[in-house]
Amino acid sequence: MSACGSGSLPNRSDGCPALAHFQRMIGACLAYARDRKAEGRPIVGIMCEFTPREIILAAGGVPVCLCGGSASTIPAAETQLPANLCPLIKSTFGYHVEGSNPLLEMADLLVAETTCDGKKKMYELLAESRPMYVLELPQKQNDPDGLAAWTRELRKFKTMLEERFNVVISDDDVRAAIGDMNRERSLRRRIAELMAAEAPPLTGRQVLHFKSSISAIPEDLAHYEAALDYYRAAAPLADARQRVRVLLTGVPMVHGAERVLSIIEEHGGLVVAQENCTGLKPILEDVDAEADDPLRALAEKYYHLPCSVMTKNDARLELLDELARQYRAQCVIGWSGEHASPMTWSRTACGGCASRSWAPLSAHRTDYSPADSTRIAVRWRRCLRRCERRAGSSHRADCAYSRPSTGGPSGMVRLDDRMSRAAAQGLGFRFPWDFLTTYGRLKWK
Repeated sequence: MSACGSGSLPNRSDGCPALAHFQRMIGACLAYARDRKAEGRPIVGIMCEFTPREIILAAGGVPVCLCGGSASTIPAAETQLPANLCPLIKSTFGYHVEGSNPLLEMADLLVAETTCDGKKKMYELLAESRPMYVLELPQKQNDPDGLAAWTRELRKFKTMLEERFNVVISDDDVRAAIGDMNRERSLRRRIAELMAAEAPPLTGRQVLHFKSSISAIPEDLAHYEAALDYYRAAAPLADARQRVRVLLTGVPMVHGAERVLSIIEEHGGLVVAQENCTGLKPILEDVDAEADDPLRALAEKYYHLPCSVMTKNDARLELLDELARQYRAQCVIGWSGEHASPMTWSRTACGGCASRSWAPLSAHRTDYSPADSTRIAVRWRRCLRRCERRAGSSHRADCAYSRPSTGGPSGMVRLDDRMSRAAAQGLGFRFPWDFLTTYGRLKWK
């Protein structure tokens, strides 16, 4: 299919063995986990980027991300969970109900965290039949007492792992694990940074492949390095300069839930940066492997993740601003799961940042079902045409907010297709606005 003169971007591997390896990631992770479990190493399931994999690795464990990305498991979850929860929660819990995720079934321990309310309630249900440990995550990121509390929480986590798995975790063990994770973060970050080029050699969908449900697998690290060498020498995409450069933000695009990204790139876009948890956010900052107190160093890195569950959420807005500049994004797409309340509200805050150098082009709220793919594609093509019409234009107009007289629940806010003059002054970016909706009574000034 094509849109605005641009053809679709194939999900190619172009003879890159490293990309082909990560396209088979789930099978490789399953085989790795089975082999390590046979050796006596514990399998530790995690549900969020706030959980420090380094401490699990230092304990000899295998950290496995268990977030669900399949629509097929949601009906099973809804036999016990309310329907008005985000799809990631329901998909993850559906695997538990069905017993259909072998990585979950072989887990010796699940480690969770107090982020959003829906996940916390899911953890309570999981804990009824599975071994569960929940990290208490302080929510006020700028509060020094919060960092101190988080550091104490990680020390408790280390002690729990030592007692549960009958091991001793030394500072050197933690530093070695930090070194492995720093290497993985650095390699993934350098692959992602290839997209900052005017004509990148790969697509956003291909970049998204370069991750693994299990961290620090030696074979994966070798393939990250091979991919970096391959794409540094590769020719740029033939039509990269004709495509609209997109910064993607919102909920994580876990394995199986890449639909929105694929729609964008199949219809004339090029996702040059992915801010979310499966993209750049968790890999931008490394940990000081030489720190006198490695647990304190870990606490500082993970506590400062710019997540929408934290308050205030300024760090995430600053990160989006920085990424828009670094990757020369022409528009921003915000994607939130249905009923993912923190991300939906954060999306609204992004829309209100008219004084910043970027603006969200379009906000999509959906779930894992492909039923609305055509609607999303139509909206994206409309936005794409607006981008192309405004390319090279110096036109600016005031930003206007209006409350529709009909349609939508009380409190819906519509953000018109105009951009603030204040936002445009002295900036090198020209982003069109598309409509942004939210539910609740909001006042814009």
